[in-house]
Amino acid sequence: MKCLFCRVDSDKVINSRASTDGLSVKRRRECLNCGRQFQSNRRQLRLQNKLWNEYVYGKQTAKQLGRKYCKCRQWISAQLDKVNINSCNDSIKSQPVVIVADTVFWGREYGITIFREPNLKKYLVWKEVHTETPGHYQHLKLMLEQSGFTIQAVVLDGKRGVKEVFSGLPVQLCHFHQVAIIKRYLTSKPKLSAGVELWRIALTLAETTEKKFVKQLDDWHQKQETFLKEKTINPITGKWFYTHKRVRSADRSLKTNLPYLFTPAVCGTEISKIIHSQHYQFVRRQL
Repeated sequence: MKCLFCRVDSDKVINSRASTDGLSVKRRRECLNCGRQFQSNRRQLRLQNKLWNEYVYGKQTAKQLGRKYCKCRQWISAQLDKVNINSCNDSIKSQPVVIVADTVFWGREYGITIFREPNLKKYLVWKEVHTETPGHYQHLKLMLEQSGFTIQAVVLDGKRGVKEVFSGLPVQLCHFHQVAIIKRYLTSKPKLSAGVELWRIALTLAETTEKKFVKQLDDWHQKQETFLKEKTINPITGKWFYTHKRVRSADRSLKTNLPYLFTPAVCGTEISKIIHSQHYQFVRRQL
């Protein structure tokens, strides 16, 4: 390191000892240019890497690490923030890719937005987030393009505003997430006959073709047309509302997302098989 007096980068270590807390090393150095001695107190990078490994792979919280090293949680967090984590996989050569983009959360306030290439079975780029927003997807898209990758198509989970980030590209909505949306409206065991039929149609999503799926939906609409238009009048306000709101919402979700459920650039590829596998496991749990 540079001498504190003459600023020349030429010295030798005379003495070395650990600090009282054992977390840093104090070194006594002698400048080979001016002959004066000075002391450096350099915190080792391996300590920060050790804390990071315990935090990530050992599943230790900052509070637990603080108790272990007799430090406050804020100090541990500051050390973790200093760790240089590469958010792009440099081991993969730039090439045309079809990506699966999603955000995974642990708890309510910590998650990771990832772009994965299922054909390569690799994560290309990722970013730590506290909320899921289209801006995070836009940031990772720019990172991927700046690294030389060309996005041919993308598989998404249906988050609002994310499709617009990939405008101009073929977008496939994950079948697993689409069925999960239907489940949120109907539950896995609908009580109304119309809901039961729509739920069964949704469960065939990954096993059918676009033509057959549209035919099933059209037949269901014709059969349930009167049911879907049933209205209830509020006796107090005199205003009316649709009686079967949740069934209508599930139907509207399918109609809205239908253009993105059978994307030619994705269907029939290895990615489609992965989506279908996830969907198949989901269906087995529902039956």
